[in-house]
Amino acid sequence: MRAIRIEQYGGLEVLRLQDVPLPRCEAGHVVLRVEAAGVNFADTRHRAGNYPWGEPPPTTLGLEACGAIEEVGKGVSGYKAGDRVAALTNGAYAEYARAPASMVIPLPEGMDSVTGAAFPLQALTAYHLTHTAHVVQEHETVLVHAAAGGVGLMLVQLAKLRGARVIGTTSSEEKAKAIRELGGDEVINYTTSLFDEEVLRLTQGAGVDVAYDAVGRATFERNFNALKLFGHLVSFGAASGIPEPVQPRVLYAKSLKLSGFVLYAVARLPSVWAQGMAQVVKLWQEGKLRVTVHRVLPLEEAAEAHRLLESRGSIGKIVLRVGKAAA
Repeated sequence: MRAIRIEQYGGLEVLRLQDVPLPRCEAGHVVLRVEAAGVNFADTRHRAGNYPWGEPPPTTLGLEACGAIEEVGKGVSGYKAGDRVAALTNGAYAEYARAPASMVIPLPEGMDSVTGAAFPLQALTAYHLTHTAHVVQEHETVLVHAAAGGVGLMLVQLAKLRGARVIGTTSSEEKAKAIRELGGDEVINYTTSLFDEEVLRLTQGAGVDVAYDAVGRATFERNFNALKLFGHLVSFGAASGIPEPVQPRVLYAKSLKLSGFVLYAVARLPSVWAQGMAQVVKLWQEGKLRVTVHRVLPLEEAAEAHRLLESRGSIGKIVLRVGKAAA
């Protein structure tokens, strides 16, 4: 089968289209014929050697796959060959991928494979950021960094559904428009102003209840200025680099909270994980959660997909088209 592999860490040049053996179907897993694969910033970090959960080279990239189940492993119930599903896995940039059954999401009626590939990681991350890591309350004010990205646009929608006021940060008016269209109340262009100063202006000096930050080093310290008394900073990524260590005294002045989040920790809580999967699918079916896809590229253009993502020029999700849907 065809797959996008890396033999070593590095830049775009290390992404190679190769022929590799089909994955074996192990107990507790399914193998699916991949129709589309989601492209995530974590993939670019994996390629560069900066993703702590990535399999070392040689390996196939990709965390999200959508397609039809080809084979069901021992001990798996509720799925059969031919079922159309999305899945969180390793090795999604390939014509076939193996995924744990617990990470498989049945596609709801009407969801195509591109949407299915763009949906799971971002929607589940945003859901658990707003329902598990910090339970957003009605009338809270929420700050979302990189609000025009895949997770960011989901966070905007889910925080609004919780009844919050949402302030997003981004880098252009085009991106700001996308944020507003999905419910963002105010948008700060971080290229023309300091976001913490703008937050304090917009909140009459009070600050926000919670800040969601996947940017890391470039935004980290100023978040503390933007938080209100007893505010909460949730760090769930480091696109601009790992932040400097935090001295506890930084938190004392306003009794702030700082926490980290990674989606796969939730998978260790099966009931919470299952509830999240059910809820994001339900919200999509009800038209309350929209998936924004920026570009769809063929598998062999994975390097271009990574370039677009790293250039910060995309709005929402980039997806690789791998195979055709079964007739």
